[in-house]
Amino acid sequence: MSASGTAFEDSKAKRINLFSLKTPQMRAFHLTWFAFFLAFFGWFGIAPLMVLVREDLLLTKAQIGNTIIASVAITIIARLAIGWLCDRIGPRYAYSGLLVFGSIPVMCIGLAQSYESFLLFRLAIGVIGASFVITQYHTSVMFSSNVVGTANATTAGWGNMGGGVTQMVMPLVLAGALMFGVGETFGWRLAMVVPGVALFLVGIAYFFLTQDAPLGNYKDLRAKGLMPPASQVRGTFLMAAKDYRVWALFVIYGACFGVELTINNIAALYFYDRFDLDLKTAGLIAGLFGLMNLFARTTGGMLGDKFGIKFGLKGRVMFLGVVLLIEGIALMVFSQMATLFLAVGAMIVFSLFVQMSEGATFSVVPFINRKALGSVAGIVGAGGNAGAVAFGFLFRAENITYQDGLLFVGVAVLLASALVFLVRFSPETEAEERRTMEEALAARRAAAAPVAAAAD
Repeated sequence: MSASGTAFEDSKAKRINLFSLKTPQMRAFHLTWFAFFLAFFGWFGIAPLMVLVREDLLLTKAQIGNTIIASVAITIIARLAIGWLCDRIGPRYAYSGLLVFGSIPVMCIGLAQSYESFLLFRLAIGVIGASFVITQYHTSVMFSSNVVGTANATTAGWGNMGGGVTQMVMPLVLAGALMFGVGETFGWRLAMVVPGVALFLVGIAYFFLTQDAPLGNYKDLRAKGLMPPASQVRGTFLMAAKDYRVWALFVIYGACFGVELTINNIAALYFYDRFDLDLKTAGLIAGLFGLMNLFARTTGGMLGDKFGIKFGLKGRVMFLGVVLLIEGIALMVFSQMATLFLAVGAMIVFSLFVQMSEGATFSVVPFINRKALGSVAGIVGAGGNAGAVAFGFLFRAENITYQDGLLFVGVAVLLASALVFLVRFSPETEAEERRTMEEALAARRAAAAPVAAAAD
């Protein structure tokens, strides 16, 4: 490892001080999960209101399916691009720009008057989903190998929780709009202004309150010769794209985050239609799925770190395979539940392993290729949306029920779990990462020693 590379590694946080905002690492930690949380409000804020949109715009099941696909399809391209962009200009500029410009279609979706215009707005809003890649990139740059899986999983998980909270909150936002005397037709349009404004404000805050890396912003670091020039970033995407392990993780992430995106889009409609619930109750139950992100994804990343400390990089990969396998089984069970109580219980168990799988995936990603971190994270992150697009076609077909669609997705997840056997690391990489891990753990113990002595 070069001198500059050693300096970068040494500057990374060795622990997560959850209640602190003093360091650039922890400011990035908290702002990045909160930005991703709000991105979900913009991205999926319309999902729990789709019952009203369906009636207002007279949408068919196939048309609703098309809008679901549109909302996640464009994110594939956006995530591929944003990973490379993070390597080039840094996560601070990338996140601020994405949130500010992404807020515009969120606020404007209420102008849709037809299926076609609604479809275009959902397509534009889908770009906000690229925020996930910046979230994972920023925490990977800020935290050392002994806690990077936990940091990645927690920021992503708390951000993903926005998908669940959105299901609960947006019907309440709608209710607030209706209190002003507007009808439901105008109410759902007015409600979407709220997440749009929030995204715009947080985009501004992200620019002023964060920095790209522990040692400073990329522009300044390059000027000081501490980072290679931006022109050298051009080859990183190809470097990542040529690695078959990246594409194995692409499919794996499609089998977990792709499933979560699909459930976020259909859950309220599924419970509304299948169990004859009202809109608020269906939204509350659907929201439970996303709320598991409060701890489930963190658990996956944390256990990935624990397995990595004990068994090396192969331990991280094997743990990923196990939780993905259980996810597939749990999803198949959920698809067969015919009573509300059992369906909710099965959904909670299924949600736990979906999100643990996501956390476990991104406890592996930072170690695939450190020189092309953004591009690797972008490709793998895009896999989540590619999975959602593929699954979306199941739920737009008129001859396939939602129950059958969920069963087929469960089978696909089981098959995808076998791909972990393709994610291998050379003995040299294992040894180097083991040394880095031991150095990080030693630095953490050394930092804790004075505190322990003072307590005695």
